[in-house]
Order: sequence, then structure tokens, then C-alpha cells
Amino acid sequence: MPEAAVPGSPGPRASAPVLRVPVLRVEDLDVSFGFGARRRPVLHGVSLSVSAGRTLGLVGESGSGKSTVAKAVVGLVRPQRGRVLLDGVDLADAGKVRLRGLRRRIQLIPQDPYASLNPRMTVGEALAEAIDPRRGRFAEHRSRIEALLAQVALDPSAADRYPAAFSGGQRQRVAIARALAVEPEVIIADEVTSALDCSVQAEVLRVLADLRRASGLTMLFISHDLAVVRHVSDEVAVMSGGRIVEHAERDTLFGAPSHPYTQQLLASVP
Repeated sequence: MPEAAVPGSPGPRASAPVLRVPVLRVEDLDVSFGFGARRRPVLHGVSLSVSAGRTLGLVGESGSGKSTVAKAVVGLVRPQRGRVLLDGVDLADAGKVRLRGLRRRIQLIPQDPYASLNPRMTVGEALAEAIDPRRGRFAEHRSRIEALLAQVALDPSAADRYPAAFSGGQRQRVAIARALAVEPEVIIADEVTSALDCSVQAEVLRVLADLRRASGLTMLFISHDLAVVRHVSDEVAVMSGGRIVEHAERDTLFGAPSHPYTQQLLASVP
């Protein structure tokens, strides 16, 4: 005879829910720019979380506040209210020495890698500085640097070249390698494919996918491109007017969006 179900229980065939622990958590974030009469609110009570080994896609139109979220998470802008927590530790409450270590565990891949790379430093020197900011020397870290370049599908000879010698897609891969040099727990990818053509986009996305499989990176992937977000994300959060209006598993959000703005956004895709 089949086993009788206990009243109120899920029954013998029900499986236990998957427990996901947030590595990065943003709680009730408010950010404003300017002062006095010119003060302009940009983020309004933004909350989101990313679990270990997962990718959260953050999507919305230009000006919705996506990049401000990225800058607040890595400490480039100061929120007026709210918290950013890494493994449960509030970054605002961490001491100076501890904060430096915590900040290295969250790395930003910027939208414009050329602007973020020192044109007077070779790629090898830039990666050595990321590995050891105090006295990083290329010769001391050559094997590690060559391994990082291999991770992002670049030849070891790239270490001896300057940023101007690379294409946009190659520079983006250099920026990814520099973020990885710190051995972070969380990567914030801010519009990393927006300035690239389709074939180069595919290269960069393939590199990120390979890194996720190999090292289980946790990632906040920010983009206005719904097709790219759908391709790379496990979950998706939608921003409009500085607010999160919907957050759901990828297939749920794309298959049955609940918020009118999300429905409008998806309907606008050719």
C-alpha cells in the first residue's frame, strides 16, 4: 500500500525546497545626487539579493538607476539610506582595514574598459597592480597573469601590450581579467556588452559563461538588452524610475511578467 500522507504535509513525493543563501544583499537603498534645491532622487528603496553561484540580471531603460545601483554596491556613491551587505556584513559598519578586504571581494567590470585602464601601463602591469596594489610587479606575477589572460581567451603576449593596441572586445576581456585577479566572490558587470557589436558581444558572453561554470562566480549583470539578460541570468530584476518593480526567476519573468512596466518592456522587443 502507498504510504498515507500526514494531514497538512506535502505528501511523500514532495521534494524539499532549494535553500539559497544570499552572498550580496541590498536593502532599502536611497540615493540622491546634488544639493539643496538641485537635489535629485535617483534610487528609491531598492532591495535585491544574489545567491551564491547565481546571476541576477538587472534590466531597465536608460536612466532607470541600474548603474547607480552598481556604483552604490562597490562604494563609488554613498547612499542616503539603506545597506549593502556582503555575506551578512554591512559594508558601512565595517572598519577601515576590514572594509578594504571586503571591497576586494566585490569587483566591478565597467561599461567602458578603455577609460578604466591606464593607457601608460601594459596589461601585465595593470594585472600585477590588481593582484598586489602595494608593490605588484609583472615579473613576480607573470605565471598568474598569463593564467588570467588564458581564462579570458587572450594570448599570454597580451601582457606586454598597452590598452590602445586592443579592440573593444579584447579590452573588455582585459577588464574581466583584472576583476578576476582579485579573486572576488561577486562580479558586478555593468553594461559590459552595450558598446560591442553582436559577434564581439558573443565572445564576451562566452567568456563570462565559461568563468561561471569553472569557478561558480556570483554575478550582478546589468543591461538594457533583454535578449542578453535572458541568456546569462538565473533571475531577473526590472527597474523603472529608480525602483525595482519586479523580481522573479528568469523563465517566470519572461514567460508570465506580472508588472505592467515589465509587460510593456517585453512587448517593445522586436
